[in-house]
Amino acid sequence: MSEIQILRPENLELLARQVVEGFITGLHKSPYHGFSVEFAEHRQYNSGESVRNIDWKLYARTERLYVKRFEEETNLRCRILIDQSGSMYFPDSGLSKLQFSILGAASIMHLMKMQRDAVGLTLFDSTIQTQTEVRSSGSHHIQLLQFLTQLYQTKSGNSGTGLVDTLHEIAERIHRRSMVIIFSDMFDSNDPDAVFDALQHLKYNKHEVILFHTQHAPMELEFDYQNRPYTFQDSETGERIRLFPSEVREAYVDRMNQFHRELKFRAAQYRIDLIEADVSKPIDQILIPFLVKRQRMRG
Repeated sequence: MSEIQILRPENLELLARQVVEGFITGLHKSPYHGFSVEFAEHRQYNSGESVRNIDWKLYARTERLYVKRFEEETNLRCRILIDQSGSMYFPDSGLSKLQFSILGAASIMHLMKMQRDAVGLTLFDSTIQTQTEVRSSGSHHIQLLQFLTQLYQTKSGNSGTGLVDTLHEIAERIHRRSMVIIFSDMFDSNDPDAVFDALQHLKYNKHEVILFHTQHAPMELEFDYQNRPYTFQDSETGERIRLFPSEVREAYVDRMNQFHRELKFRAAQYRIDLIEADVSKPIDQILIPFLVKRQRMRG
């Protein structure tokens, strides 16, 4: 995928379309056979229903019966949550976790636009900063792209994470069963159990939850730094510490691995789809599991 400087919503839309089209092409060539995106304006005719809305011109070309789909036939409601707290702006070079999340969210939005599914967007740091309605109209899609483009252009942030409070609030606000997609590095000053309880709250309310756990694995999981003095700064509190990586690597890696084991266990326990989104890897390697999940749900 060629690099495009994202300055306008239409550029983000172009990138998202390239990503989705690449995924679909790759999936057709992969072991995941059968993935398809329905016509945006049509659905297959079901025997016994009215023939009033059959598209006969399409039948003449395909010899298959399709009826025109309308806005009210949307069969999925989705809310996408993006963590925009300070830690999501890491790393400084390449795609940050936040930029990765924005491109991933835009790609999912494009796919759902093709399927006429309704999407809403929530952007949060210590509190919810942006909250839209869940809709499937073209004008709404453009508005979401504008929010994402503006966020993509933000170079840095130092806000803390209100992940736990946000998830509880979303669980209380969503009154219709929905798919909830979360992009977050899951860093929260609360006790880890509070994070897991908040995820369980969403599942208790019967929502389908997909968690893209964003991280830069070499730096954040493996602590892969040269053994020389570094000054590390907490991107959310501003606290600084100077040390040799070798002094803390073993303890740091052990603690991170322990949290990840617990997160995977809880996700499996609550039937949450956990996708390890390593932002150091190509984004198509991360979103394919999501597309496979979409195929399984619609199949």
